[in-house]
Amino acid sequence: MSRLRRERVELKTPEQIALMRAGGLLLSRVHDMLAERIRPGVTTAELDRLAEEMIRDEGATPNFKGYMGYPATVCISVNDVVVHGIPGDHTLDEGDLVSIDGGCILEGWHSDAARTHVVGDFRSAADERLVDVTREAMWQGIAALADARRVGEVGGAIEDYVEAAAPGELFHLEEFGGHGIGSAMHQPPDVMNFRTRDRGPKIVPGMCLAIEPMLIQGSGEWEMLADDWTVRATGGGRAAHVEHSVAVTDEGLVVLTASDAGAAELAARGVAAAPDPASA
Repeated sequence: MSRLRRERVELKTPEQIALMRAGGLLLSRVHDMLAERIRPGVTTAELDRLAEEMIRDEGATPNFKGYMGYPATVCISVNDVVVHGIPGDHTLDEGDLVSIDGGCILEGWHSDAARTHVVGDFRSAADERLVDVTREAMWQGIAALADARRVGEVGGAIEDYVEAAAPGELFHLEEFGGHGIGSAMHQPPDVMNFRTRDRGPKIVPGMCLAIEPMLIQGSGEWEMLADDWTVRATGGGRAAHVEHSVAVTDEGLVVLTASDAGAAELAARGVAAAPDPASA
């Protein structure tokens, strides 16, 4: 999810947001299915196969597969792999941290979401804190979007939460971040996970954003492997990655890739979600 040049932001109509919500619901069900299949002995290639079968069976198309040459339906990043891990013959073990990032195209509109899972029980309190802080950082960023004037405030909220919750313990993968989403998977604007000088464009109804913190234990240092996809932490720690796609509407936020459109998590943070287009 590399940075994009400043270009015009694509704004969606309510009808287009409803179509994106349908794709987001499908993707949520795909993630639910994969969560049930994660166990010791399962290979990442098997999880990828299951994801592709379900997406295609539901009449959608994987949007990761073939994107800039990417060879799989989902990215599966295990332990010290931060993002863009390519599924293969790697077998999952008890205590592994497994981040699954994927998306689909339904009726021409894209979805994108990621979750980090533990295989069985956490190996340490530090691993559990890593996953919890990464997930809460995402929701803090989403909640901030409700009242923010500019996109950069989302990154500021994420940074503030991580610094307060895990000072000096967890680090952002700074060269990567979230993005706009809609008729293409990656669109303007950039949605960074920390405060930047560029405050970003104004937030207006019709804007759809993928918000996705990526946190690393230890030094935060990383390297790109020879496949030009896999990003691996090199400081001896593990990583977590979570993501939701979110629409800004006249009535509030719709978390497109959450089963309940984000209603419960937003309410817990004092934000009222917009009516779910899937219920209309």
